[in-house]
Amino acid sequence: MNTLAALLPALPPVLGWAVHARWLHGRLTTARHDPLTGLWTRDAFTRRARRLLRDPRAVVVLADVDKFKHVNDTFGHAVGDALLKATADRLAHHVGASGVAGRLGGDEFAAVLIDDHGTAGDLLAVLHGVLARPVDGQDPSVCTTVSLGWVRAADFPADDLSGLLRRADEAMYAAKQGRAGTRRAGLGRLFATVAGRRAGRTGTRTDAPIVGVAA
Repeated sequence: MNTLAALLPALPPVLGWAVHARWLHGRLTTARHDPLTGLWTRDAFTRRARRLLRDPRAVVVLADVDKFKHVNDTFGHAVGDALLKATADRLAHHVGASGVAGRLGGDEFAAVLIDDHGTAGDLLAVLHGVLARPVDGQDPSVCTTVSLGWVRAADFPADDLSGLLRRADEAMYAAKQGRAGTRRAGLGRLFATVAGRRAGRTGTRTDAPIVGVAA
């Protein structure tokens, strides 16, 4: 009884710290998620993506909504927001629990997925079709596509996440130019050689061409 009586005064501070820690954890979790789409923010995505890149089966994907500004300007920001939310939901579902998806900003998204069966090209071709579906409950005249660029981390072992994202970005630009919707950065049958839309920016790779390969 004496021991219990001695501990009772300490309970309120301990409970207070526990409540505060739980509140702080909730705030930090909220801060790491994009408020519109619920995906990880750029910084949170980067931390998780770097861990996944230790797996040789990792594939880095970059995506953005085609003509998104036109949708916003023509139909309004509420419609644009709904389109971004639908894109994020579909991307996260397709990536699955073993991967990670994030919103880098605006209409640009990134993901790292684990290609268990060596079928990333087929998987991303399916994803491209899923992302192009009309948004439920939205005016059917609001239609767009999402361009994808992707790269296998194992093909470029010297590249970090930033380098792989640049390569995926260049492949995505080739997809936009070729209107095919999805391109792989790497070796294969030549479709297009591009400097990429980020050419000239600090850190952009110019040591080798990016080859667009139909998925």
